[in-house]
Parts: sequence; C-alpha cells; structure tokens
Amino acid sequence: MPASQPRSRARDRNNVLNRAEFLSLNQPLKGNQESRSSGRKQSGQAGAAGAQNNNPKERRQSQQLPEEDCMQLNPSFKGIAFNALLAIDICMSKRLGVCANRASSWGGARSMINLLGITGHGIPWIAGTLICLVKSSTLAGQEVLMNLLLALLLDIMIVAGLQKLAKRKGPYDVNPGLLDYLTMDTYAFPAGHASRAAMLSKFFLNHLVLAIPLRILLVLWALCVGFSRVMIGRHHITDVLSGFVFGYLQFRLVELIWMSSNTCQMLISIW
Repeated sequence: MPASQPRSRARDRNNVLNRAEFLSLNQPLKGNQESRSSGRKQSGQAGAAGAQNNNPKERRQSQQLPEEDCMQLNPSFKGIAFNALLAIDICMSKRLGVCANRASSWGGARSMINLLGITGHGIPWIAGTLICLVKSSTLAGQEVLMNLLLALLLDIMIVAGLQKLAKRKGPYDVNPGLLDYLTMDTYAFPAGHASRAAMLSKFFLNHLVLAIPLRILLVLWALCVGFSRVMIGRHHITDVLSGFVFGYLQFRLVELIWMSSNTCQMLISIW
C-alpha cells in the first residue's frame, strides 16, 4: 500500500490533462455558467413582465370598447321582433304622411288636416271649458266642467313628461306650431292630440247623455284627430296608438280622483 501511493502520484504528474493550460478543457468556468443562467433568468423575467404589461392593456381596451361595437352573435327573438316592428312602423308612417309638406301627394289638403288637428289641441279645449264654467249656473254642470278641466291639465302634464323622457322624433322633420310649444307637445311619443281626443270622447260618452249618432261621430272624431297627426308627418302610427291608450288611462285616473260638488264649489269660490 505505501508503494502504490507514490506510483499514483507519479502518474498524475505525468498526465498531460492535469497541467494548468489544459484545465479549462476538462472543467468549464463557473463565471460563464453564472452569466448564462443570469441571462436566461433576465430574459424570462423580461418576457413575463412584457406579458403582464400587455395583458392589462388588452383588458383596458376590451373594457373601453363601447357596446355598439360588440357584435351580438345570437340576438334574442324579442330583439329581432322589436326591430322588425319598429322598421314596419317607420315605413308605414312615412307612407301615410301624405300631407307632410306641400310637395306631398295630398299637400293641398294640409290646411284642412291641420284644422282637424286643432280641434284636438289642449289650449282651445281649456279655454272653452273655462268659458262654459263661468256661464254655468247648475251645480252638476260645474262639477262636470271642473273635473273636465282637471282632466285636460293632467293630460298636458302627463304627455309632456312622457315626451321629455322618450324624446322620439317624428317620421318627418316637421316643426311644431305655436300651440304645440305652449303645451310642450314637441316630440312624437306619445301623441298628445290622440291621448286628448281619446280621453275627451270617453269622458263625454260617460258623463253626457248623447244620442247614438252623436256617440258614433264622437268616436270617429277621436280617430280622425289621432290619425291626422300621422298624415301631416308629426307622429308615427305607434305614437298615435299609444296616445289612445294613455288617453283611456288618464280618463280612468280622473274617475278615481273625481272631485265632488262641494270640492268644486270651494275651488270656484277661491278662484
């Protein structure tokens, strides 16, 4: 054993690869490995940071996209049906606007149609109700006229509020008249003339004793007033139909809050 140790040492000395100039071939330098590993780590961290920076940008862009730019691949049946009915309403309203201007097919009858619309305006009806109220001498007549005045004022306020909320324009660019500005009837939905005509006709049919021909004429007058607004291009068909519905609802509201004769006499004495 002691003799073998000097022999192994001698072999290590005589081995060429154990010399200093050949050590780099057998053992790679630690500095290079550390630099390579650190480079890989830095590149990996830079890539992860870039991915993290890109993800918030993409998220912000997706969040900032308006709803109009988002494509609905599966629209609902209700949406399709609503858009189809809306398109039909606009198309039919434009076709029925035969008196929208002087160059229309029935442009010569525009003045007569406007006169028919004035019969359903709120200002003439309020003025006529006040005149009849002053000249009325019976308690029953004053009670009916006071509630009619209340119904007219409610109609103007309710229609003006709904029009301000909806802000729907008519099928044609028709400027409102002076009386329309006084009653704030400047938008299309719902049709104020139609609601007023429906409310008045139902009110008279319920509180006045009329013959059958007069009842038929009263209903026909309400229908003509409503659809005359379509003919002059101020309202759509759905605006007029909704006006009829709101007019009936207003009549029901007046019936619920009907003022008694004593209340009417108290208000008349104050006035």
